[in-house]
Amino acid sequence: MNIIISNASPEPLYEQIAKQIKNSILRGELLPGELLPSIRILAKELQISVITTKRAYEELEKEGFIESVTGKGSFVAGQSSELLKEKRLKFIEEKLAEVVSESRVLDIGLAELIEMMTLLYEED
Repeated sequence: MNIIISNASPEPLYEQIAKQIKNSILRGELLPGELLPSIRILAKELQISVITTKRAYEELEKEGFIESVTGKGSFVAGQSSELLKEKRLKFIEEKLAEVVSESRVLDIGLAELIEMMTLLYEED
């Protein structure tokens, strides 16, 4: 698992970690039942506090993305296909909201944005 954290980001470290793990789950890079690195190992790899990684895992567990089993570790939660689809749709909506926001800053109109999306979508 490749997690990149930035001290320059206004987002807290635990949120950066949780967001990247969540995105890996939503993209299917981490599969249900897959064992995640232990809190201590992840903290050591990222050179951050164990408390920070623990908080990230707690957030992921609270949102239903992972399950922790005492003495065994943390695993990607098994999710129904409908729930997973809903979470993926939410992920796409968040990314599209970012694109719309950036487009407005750059004064890109809806028609031009749709044209760009169409080109990207049909590109293969």
